[in-house]
Amino acid sequence: MLSILFAIFFVTSCKKDDEVVTPQINESETLATYMESASSPSGKDYVNTDMPSMIAATEVKTLNETNQVYIIDVRSAADYALGHIHNAHNVAFADLLSHIKGVDMTPYTKIAIVCYTGQTASYGASLLRLMGYSKVFAMKWGMCSWNADFAAKWNTAISNGNAYASQFTTTASAKGATGSMPVLSTGKTTGQEILEARVATLLTEGFTPGSVTNATVFGSLASYYIINYWPAAQYADPGHIPGAMQYEPKLSMKVAADLKTLPTNKPIAVYCYTGQTSAYLSAYLRLLGYDAKSILYGGNAMIYDLMVAKSMTVFSATQIMGYDYDH
Repeated sequence: MLSILFAIFFVTSCKKDDEVVTPQINESETLATYMESASSPSGKDYVNTDMPSMIAATEVKTLNETNQVYIIDVRSAADYALGHIHNAHNVAFADLLSHIKGVDMTPYTKIAIVCYTGQTASYGASLLRLMGYSKVFAMKWGMCSWNADFAAKWNTAISNGNAYASQFTTTASAKGATGSMPVLSTGKTTGQEILEARVATLLTEGFTPGSVTNATVFGSLASYYIINYWPAAQYADPGHIPGAMQYEPKLSMKVAADLKTLPTNKPIAVYCYTGQTSAYLSAYLRLLGYDAKSILYGGNAMIYDLMVAKSMTVFSATQIMGYDYDH
């Protein structure tokens, strides 16, 4: 009996010695630290340096005339068929990364992602930039800036652009307390592996989960942690959404700065001037596991006249170039 017990103890001990214990990590923090480092695919902290990467319709046209830009149109196939930029390739949003991997981009100076208003393109361009595709840019204002035939979405947005001007406030709200980062469960252990897994997930989901209307936010302000993503001076004047907290572009979204003040238990509504920079940011925050949503059309669809008075970035008829397009 003693011999049998000794044998069982010996075998059990050996098994314990042979077991490989996988260290537990916070995938979100591992990913954020990696993305802020020189080891990231961008070779730097892209979010807090170059983001957003935008290209004007005028530059797209100029580069296109000498075949220096590769244009990816992520609108629906039906809308692409109704009219698109010459040489543009219609690609489903979910296929952005696989498409760009399959094309030799060496001959091109820039890659322009084009959508309806510039917001979906910004979300997609953000994910590609974070993967290291430094030639990628979102075309500002989308097809609305190419020709008046496509400008309805932005024209409608600014026609209702003062809907919430009376509700904006100058009363500041303090950021949340520093806490832990979201829980990701990709099962990966390195920053690069986690990045690749998360980008694949977000491309499959599309932009819709990463966006929200201003009406939805104003309908339940307390349900959202609201980020005003423009400079502090403008947070104070012309003001901000009630309860919104000011996060400084290119400074705040770092692990050692204010990133950990973001909540993991409620949706985060981010807004900028036009919904394009906030789309870039919401893509990054969702990459890290936050339930971030870009408020569509930004301040343009909430306090348009105040923004005009303060010389802030707004869409107007002067942004519509009237360029030719293919059918």
